[in-house]
Amino acid sequence: MISSYIAVDLETTGLDPKRDKIIEIGAVRVTDGKAEDTFECFVNPYRNLEERVISLTGITDSQLEPASGIESIIGHFLDFAGKLPILGHHIIFDYSFLKRAAVNKGLCFERQGIDTLKLARKFMPEDQSKSLSAACGYFGIEIKQSHRARFDAIAAHELYQAMKREFGERNPEVFDSVPLIYKVKKEQPASNRQKEHLQDLLKYHKIALSVQLDHLSRNEISRITDKIIAQYGRI
Repeated sequence: MISSYIAVDLETTGLDPKRDKIIEIGAVRVTDGKAEDTFECFVNPYRNLEERVISLTGITDSQLEPASGIESIIGHFLDFAGKLPILGHHIIFDYSFLKRAAVNKGLCFERQGIDTLKLARKFMPEDQSKSLSAACGYFGIEIKQSHRARFDAIAAHELYQAMKREFGERNPEVFDSVPLIYKVKKEQPASNRQKEHLQDLLKYHKIALSVQLDHLSRNEISRITDKIIAQYGRI
């Protein structure tokens, strides 16, 4: 059974790592079952947040505006994580965002992982919700503030420890880490020609874009351009 790991949680603009962005990283370094150090920071997504994200997390555009982008932060997170496995509730979600950021920065991030969601599905009644808050409630763990990265990372750590105490002796194999698989290629920055074309479209159709063009990848700007043409037409 794993006793040393990095418990991690992200807040993001949405659920798709290809289209959405990290806005907060929270992580806890756990050694021999005890939380020792934390990593916490806002991440500038270079776009305005939707109301649903603000309502869910309580994070606002004004809080993110002075923060650095993920390209400046991902290296610091990897240094904090070291070579330890990572743990989280539906950990492949967090891993997919983090690995994409690492690859875009030219960094390697291959990792073993422990998923508390899979453990909750195994040890909780079938008809009960397996969300992080519901699982913590079932095992008597208090979350100080849901949908904030550091508090959710701490909750995932405490949830893992609670399930390991109760079920680890009979099921030690399910508390081991497994390789996390998420394949991603480095994204290329948008070309000046793409930016100019999009700016012309925005001006022609009188559209205000909530995303900063200088921080878009080639694929991202292409998707936005195609969407505008499909909805409003060409110049």
